[in-house]
Amino acid sequence: MSVLKNQKITPFLWFDKNSEEAIHLYTSIFPNSEIKQLKKWPANGPYPAETIQMATFLLDGVQFHAFDAGPQFKFNEAISLFVTCRDQQEVDHYWERLTADGGRESMCGWLKDKFGISWQIVPEFLIEKLSKGDPTKVNHMTQALYQMKKLIVADLEKAYNN
Repeated sequence: MSVLKNQKITPFLWFDKNSEEAIHLYTSIFPNSEIKQLKKWPANGPYPAETIQMATFLLDGVQFHAFDAGPQFKFNEAISLFVTCRDQQEVDHYWERLTADGGRESMCGWLKDKFGISWQIVPEFLIEKLSKGDPTKVNHMTQALYQMKKLIVADLEKAYNN
């Protein structure tokens, strides 16, 4: 297993017992993704045999680690994975795949996948306007944003331009 030389900080995800399923899902959704290592707990280990002792995987070129270590800790919205999307098609792709099979929509582009991980699925248009847009227009766009679950680029553009 090699560590990415240019990535000093690596997210580490603690799952109860379904990290392998999550890793397979995530690497199937994002381009440029692969599983680098899946090491399982042995029969005499501290956790159920065949759950993940150590996993390393890439999501769109970003390295992550994960393991299965029991239900003591749960994921919550205090931390989320922020996905920048080129257009509505990309927003729809990630939104549909991450909310499938038990994921839940939240507000303002946030969702929680079936494993409990929070994601923000955000179009480039929104990021650009929030950082460099006209303050009055940004306010109009933000008001529209507050009414949305999945972000709709055309509606954000319309609110910004009106």
